[in-house]
Amino acid sequence: MDGMPSGTVLLAHHPVRRMGFGAMQLPGPGVFGPPKNRAVALAVIRRAADAGVNHIDTAQFYGPDVANELVHEALHPYPDDLVLVSKVGAARNDKGEWIGAQRPEDLRAGVEANLRSLELDQIPVVNLRRHPESDVPFADQLEEMIALRDEGLIAGIGLSNATLEQYDEARARTEVACVQNAYNLADRSDQAVFDACRADGVPYVPYFPLGSAFHPQNPVLGAPAVKEAASRLGATPAQVALAWLLHLAPNVLLIPGTSSLEHLDENLAAGELVLDQTVLDALPS
Repeated sequence: MDGMPSGTVLLAHHPVRRMGFGAMQLPGPGVFGPPKNRAVALAVIRRAADAGVNHIDTAQFYGPDVANELVHEALHPYPDDLVLVSKVGAARNDKGEWIGAQRPEDLRAGVEANLRSLELDQIPVVNLRRHPESDVPFADQLEEMIALRDEGLIAGIGLSNATLEQYDEARARTEVACVQNAYNLADRSDQAVFDACRADGVPYVPYFPLGSAFHPQNPVLGAPAVKEAASRLGATPAQVALAWLLHLAPNVLLIPGTSSLEHLDENLAAGELVLDQTVLDALPS
Protein backbone atom coordinates (compact mmCIF):
# COMPACT_ATOMS: atom_id res chain seq x y z
CA MET A 1 0.00 0.00 0.00
CA ASP A 2 3.05 2.31 0.12
CA GLY A 3 2.69 5.41 -2.05
CA MET A 4 -1.09 5.13 -2.18
CA PRO A 5 -3.23 8.18 -1.46
CA SER A 6 -4.56 8.18 2.10
CA GLY A 7 -7.64 6.03 2.57
CA THR A 8 -7.40 4.11 -0.70
CA VAL A 9 -6.64 0.54 -1.72
CA LEU A 10 -5.66 -0.86 -5.10
CA LEU A 11 -8.56 -2.80 -6.62
CA ALA A 12 -7.67 -4.38 -9.96
CA HIS A 13 -4.78 -1.89 -10.10
CA HIS A 14 -7.09 1.10 -9.59
CA PRO A 15 -7.02 3.14 -6.37
CA VAL A 16 -10.44 3.11 -4.73
CA ARG A 17 -11.60 4.67 -1.50
CA ARG A 18 -12.16 2.19 1.27
CA MET A 19 -15.81 3.13 1.68
CA GLY A 20 -17.73 2.06 -1.40
CA PHE A 21 -21.37 1.42 -2.17
CA GLY A 22 -23.36 -1.78 -2.71
CA ALA A 23 -26.36 -1.67 -5.04
CA MET A 24 -28.08 -4.79 -3.70
CA GLN A 25 -30.71 -2.89 -1.70
CA LEU A 26 -31.80 -0.65 -4.56
CA PRO A 27 -34.32 -3.08 -6.13
CA GLY A 28 -37.59 -3.98 -4.44
CA PRO A 29 -38.10 -6.31 -1.45
CA GLY A 30 -36.05 -9.48 -1.62
CA VAL A 31 -33.77 -7.82 -4.21
CA PHE A 32 -36.55 -8.38 -6.73
CA GLY A 33 -38.47 -5.99 -8.93
CA PRO A 34 -38.33 -2.22 -9.26
CA PRO A 35 -37.35 0.11 -6.41
CA LYS A 36 -39.99 1.54 -4.13
CA ASN A 37 -38.95 5.02 -5.23
CA ARG A 38 -36.95 5.21 -8.44
CA ALA A 39 -36.05 8.88 -8.06
CA VAL A 40 -34.61 8.28 -4.60
CA ALA A 41 -32.67 5.22 -5.78
CA LEU A 42 -31.05 7.29 -8.52
CA ALA A 43 -30.36 10.10 -6.05
CA VAL A 44 -28.62 7.68 -3.68
CA ILE A 45 -26.24 6.48 -6.40
CA ARG A 46 -25.47 10.01 -7.54
CA ARG A 47 -24.89 11.28 -4.01
CA ALA A 48 -22.49 8.41 -3.36
CA ALA A 49 -20.50 9.31 -6.47
CA ASP A 50 -20.59 13.02 -5.62
CA ALA A 51 -19.24 12.18 -2.17
CA GLY A 52 -16.20 10.52 -3.73
CA VAL A 53 -17.27 6.87 -3.79
CA ASN A 54 -15.45 5.24 -6.70
CA HIS A 55 -16.15 1.56 -5.98
CA ILE A 56 -19.70 0.37 -6.67
CA ASP A 57 -20.73 -3.26 -6.32
CA THR A 58 -23.66 -4.48 -8.39
CA ALA A 59 -24.96 -7.52 -10.29
CA GLN A 60 -27.23 -8.19 -13.23
CA PHE A 61 -29.25 -10.63 -11.10
CA TYR A 62 -30.10 -7.91 -8.57
CA GLY A 63 -33.65 -7.24 -9.63
CA PRO A 64 -32.90 -8.88 -12.03
CA ASP A 65 -31.64 -6.08 -14.30
CA VAL A 66 -32.79 -3.41 -11.84
CA ALA A 67 -29.56 -2.50 -10.01
CA ASN A 68 -27.44 -2.35 -13.16
CA GLU A 69 -30.03 -0.29 -14.99
CA LEU A 70 -30.18 2.21 -12.12
CA VAL A 71 -26.38 2.48 -11.92
CA HIS A 72 -26.26 3.03 -15.67
CA GLU A 73 -28.93 5.74 -15.68
CA ALA A 74 -27.44 7.50 -12.67
CA LEU A 75 -23.80 7.60 -13.73
CA HIS A 76 -23.29 6.79 -17.42
CA PRO A 77 -20.99 7.96 -18.91
CA TYR A 78 -19.06 6.78 -15.91
CA PRO A 79 -16.39 8.81 -14.09
CA ASP A 80 -12.89 7.85 -15.17
CA ASP A 81 -11.93 6.67 -11.68
CA LEU A 82 -15.04 4.56 -11.05
CA VAL A 83 -14.46 0.84 -10.53
CA LEU A 84 -17.64 -1.15 -11.13
CA VAL A 85 -17.64 -4.63 -9.64
CA SER A 86 -20.23 -7.20 -10.65
CA LYS A 87 -20.66 -10.91 -10.06
CA VAL A 88 -21.77 -14.06 -11.83
CA GLY A 89 -22.83 -17.47 -10.65
CA ALA A 90 -26.49 -16.87 -9.80
CA ALA A 91 -29.77 -15.99 -11.52
CA ARG A 92 -33.41 -15.37 -10.65
CA ASN A 93 -36.53 -17.06 -11.95
CA ASP A 94 -39.81 -15.27 -12.66
CA LYS A 95 -40.88 -15.75 -9.03
CA GLY A 96 -37.76 -14.05 -7.75
CA GLU A 97 -36.24 -17.26 -6.43
CA TRP A 98 -32.44 -17.50 -6.43
CA ILE A 99 -31.15 -20.22 -8.72
CA GLY A 100 -27.65 -21.39 -9.51
CA ALA A 101 -25.89 -20.38 -12.70
CA GLN A 102 -22.62 -22.15 -12.06
CA ARG A 103 -21.61 -23.79 -15.33
CA PRO A 104 -18.88 -22.11 -17.37
CA GLU A 105 -21.40 -21.16 -20.06
CA ASP A 106 -23.61 -19.59 -17.36
CA LEU A 107 -20.69 -17.50 -16.12
CA ARG A 108 -20.00 -16.28 -19.65
CA ALA A 109 -23.66 -15.45 -20.22
CA GLY A 110 -23.67 -13.54 -16.93
CA VAL A 111 -20.68 -11.46 -17.95
CA GLU A 112 -22.27 -10.69 -21.31
CA ALA A 113 -25.52 -9.64 -19.61
CA ASN A 114 -23.60 -7.31 -17.30
CA LEU A 115 -21.73 -5.79 -20.22
CA ARG A 116 -25.00 -5.03 -21.99
CA SER A 117 -26.89 -3.61 -19.02
CA LEU A 118 -23.98 -1.50 -17.77
CA GLU A 119 -23.03 -0.50 -21.34
CA LEU A 120 -19.39 -1.39 -20.91
CA ASP A 121 -16.80 -2.91 -23.21
CA GLN A 122 -14.99 -4.35 -20.22
CA ILE A 123 -16.08 -4.82 -16.60
CA PRO A 124 -13.31 -3.75 -14.19
CA VAL A 125 -13.90 -6.67 -11.80
CA VAL A 126 -16.26 -9.64 -11.87
CA ASN A 127 -16.61 -11.88 -8.83
CA LEU A 128 -17.13 -15.58 -9.34
CA ARG A 129 -19.88 -16.28 -6.83
CA ARG A 130 -19.37 -19.89 -5.87
CA HIS A 131 -22.45 -21.72 -4.60
CA PRO A 132 -21.39 -23.92 -1.65
CA GLU A 133 -23.36 -26.88 -3.04
CA SER A 134 -22.30 -26.46 -6.66
CA ASP A 135 -21.46 -29.67 -8.50
CA VAL A 136 -19.41 -27.78 -11.08
CA PRO A 137 -15.66 -28.15 -10.47
CA PHE A 138 -14.14 -24.92 -9.22
CA ALA A 139 -11.23 -25.41 -11.61
CA ASP A 140 -13.61 -25.33 -14.58
CA GLN A 141 -15.22 -22.12 -13.34
CA LEU A 142 -11.86 -20.49 -12.78
CA GLU A 143 -10.68 -21.52 -16.25
CA GLU A 144 -13.70 -19.77 -17.80
CA MET A 145 -13.10 -16.61 -15.75
CA ILE A 146 -9.48 -16.55 -16.90
CA ALA A 147 -10.63 -16.97 -20.51
CA LEU A 148 -13.07 -14.06 -20.11
CA ARG A 149 -10.27 -11.90 -18.77
CA ASP A 150 -7.86 -12.94 -21.51
CA GLU A 151 -10.53 -12.02 -24.08
CA GLY A 152 -10.76 -8.57 -22.54
CA LEU A 153 -14.37 -8.85 -21.35
CA ILE A 154 -13.33 -8.41 -17.73
CA ALA A 155 -10.22 -6.81 -16.27
CA GLY A 156 -10.03 -8.50 -12.89
CA ILE A 157 -11.21 -11.78 -11.38
CA GLY A 158 -12.68 -11.73 -7.90
CA LEU A 159 -14.06 -14.49 -5.73
CA SER A 160 -17.23 -14.60 -3.64
CA ASN A 161 -18.28 -17.31 -1.17
CA ALA A 162 -14.82 -18.78 -1.62
CA THR A 163 -13.24 -21.26 0.77
CA LEU A 164 -9.60 -21.00 1.76
CA GLU A 165 -8.79 -23.94 -0.51
CA GLN A 166 -10.48 -22.23 -3.48
CA TYR A 167 -8.72 -18.96 -2.72
CA ASP A 168 -5.36 -20.74 -2.64
CA GLU A 169 -6.15 -22.57 -5.88
CA ALA A 170 -7.14 -19.35 -7.60
CA ARG A 171 -4.05 -17.50 -6.33
CA ALA A 172 -1.87 -20.31 -7.72
CA ARG A 173 -3.38 -19.90 -11.18
CA THR A 174 -4.05 -16.20 -11.57
CA GLU A 175 -4.19 -12.82 -9.88
CA VAL A 176 -7.16 -12.43 -7.55
CA ALA A 177 -8.57 -8.91 -7.62
CA CYS A 178 -10.59 -9.25 -4.41
CA VAL A 179 -12.50 -11.64 -2.20
CA GLN A 180 -16.11 -10.94 -1.19
CA ASN A 181 -17.21 -13.20 1.64
CA ALA A 182 -19.53 -12.86 4.63
CA TYR A 183 -17.80 -11.26 7.61
CA ASN A 184 -18.91 -8.93 10.38
CA LEU A 185 -18.77 -8.42 14.14
CA ALA A 186 -21.17 -11.31 14.77
CA ASP A 187 -19.93 -13.71 12.06
CA ARG A 188 -16.20 -14.29 11.82
CA SER A 189 -16.42 -17.80 10.38
CA ASP A 190 -14.40 -16.62 7.38
CA GLN A 191 -11.40 -15.65 9.53
CA ALA A 192 -8.99 -17.97 7.68
CA VAL A 193 -9.72 -16.35 4.30
CA PHE A 194 -9.68 -12.89 5.89
CA ASP A 195 -6.23 -13.56 7.32
CA ALA A 196 -4.93 -14.96 4.03
CA CYS A 197 -6.09 -11.90 2.11
CA ARG A 198 -4.54 -9.60 4.70
CA ALA A 199 -1.23 -11.44 4.45
CA ASP A 200 -1.33 -11.36 0.64
CA GLY A 201 -2.53 -7.75 0.35
CA VAL A 202 -5.63 -8.86 -1.56
CA PRO A 203 -8.64 -6.57 -1.03
CA TYR A 204 -11.20 -8.20 1.24
CA VAL A 205 -14.77 -6.99 0.80
CA PRO A 206 -17.08 -8.26 3.56
CA TYR A 207 -20.66 -8.61 2.46
CA PHE A 208 -23.38 -8.17 5.07
CA PRO A 209 -20.98 -5.94 7.05
CA LEU A 210 -23.93 -4.91 9.24
CA GLY A 211 -25.39 -8.41 9.46
CA SER A 212 -27.69 -10.09 6.99
CA ALA A 213 -30.48 -7.94 5.63
CA PHE A 214 -32.60 -11.10 5.74
CA HIS A 215 -31.97 -11.80 9.45
CA PRO A 216 -35.07 -11.06 11.57
CA GLN A 217 -32.94 -9.99 14.55
CA ASN A 218 -29.69 -8.27 13.67
CA PRO A 219 -26.90 -9.73 15.83
CA VAL A 220 -24.48 -6.97 14.84
CA LEU A 221 -26.45 -3.80 15.42
CA GLY A 222 -28.19 -5.27 18.44
CA ALA A 223 -25.00 -6.33 20.23
CA PRO A 224 -24.68 -4.57 23.61
CA ALA A 225 -21.01 -3.71 23.04
CA VAL A 226 -21.85 -2.09 19.70
CA LYS A 227 -24.73 -0.08 21.15
CA GLU A 228 -22.61 1.02 24.11
CA ALA A 229 -19.78 2.08 21.77
CA ALA A 230 -22.20 4.04 19.62
CA SER A 231 -23.54 5.87 22.66
CA ARG A 232 -20.01 6.62 23.87
CA LEU A 233 -18.89 8.02 20.51
CA GLY A 234 -22.10 9.81 19.57
CA ALA A 235 -22.41 7.55 16.54
CA THR A 236 -24.88 4.96 15.29
CA PRO A 237 -24.38 1.21 15.83
CA ALA A 238 -23.97 0.82 12.06
CA GLN A 239 -21.17 3.38 12.01
CA VAL A 240 -19.37 1.56 14.82
CA ALA A 241 -19.68 -1.81 13.02
CA LEU A 242 -18.34 -0.35 9.78
CA ALA A 243 -15.50 1.54 11.47
CA TRP A 244 -14.52 -1.67 13.30
CA LEU A 245 -14.13 -3.49 9.98
CA LEU A 246 -11.97 -0.71 8.56
CA HIS A 247 -9.84 -0.81 11.70
CA LEU A 248 -9.13 -4.55 11.38
CA ALA A 249 -6.87 -4.44 8.33
CA PRO A 250 -5.75 -1.94 5.67
CA ASN A 251 -6.94 -4.18 2.81
CA VAL A 252 -10.61 -4.10 3.90
CA LEU A 253 -13.00 -2.40 1.47
CA LEU A 254 -16.60 -1.78 2.46
CA ILE A 255 -19.70 -1.70 0.25
CA PRO A 256 -22.61 -1.04 2.63
CA GLY A 257 -25.84 -0.83 0.69
CA THR A 258 -28.90 1.28 1.26
CA SER A 259 -31.83 2.80 -0.59
CA SER A 260 -31.96 5.75 1.82
CA LEU A 261 -30.11 9.05 1.42
CA GLU A 262 -29.94 9.41 5.20
CA HIS A 263 -28.42 5.98 5.70
CA LEU A 264 -25.98 6.58 2.84
CA ASP A 265 -24.68 9.71 4.57
CA GLU A 266 -24.38 7.80 7.85
CA ASN A 267 -22.49 4.96 6.21
CA LEU A 268 -20.05 7.28 4.46
CA ALA A 269 -19.40 9.16 7.70
CA ALA A 270 -18.32 5.89 9.31
CA GLY A 271 -15.14 6.11 7.27
CA GLU A 272 -14.06 9.05 9.43
CA LEU A 273 -15.09 7.54 12.78
CA VAL A 274 -12.16 6.83 15.10
CA LEU A 275 -12.65 4.04 17.61
CA ASP A 276 -10.82 4.79 20.84
CA GLN A 277 -9.05 2.11 22.83
CA THR A 278 -11.89 1.74 25.30
CA VAL A 279 -14.26 0.90 22.46
CA LEU A 280 -11.77 -1.42 20.78
CA ASP A 281 -11.17 -3.31 24.02
CA ALA A 282 -14.92 -3.96 24.27
CA LEU A 283 -15.19 -5.28 20.70
CA PRO A 284 -13.60 -8.44 19.23
CA SER A 285 -9.98 -7.99 18.14
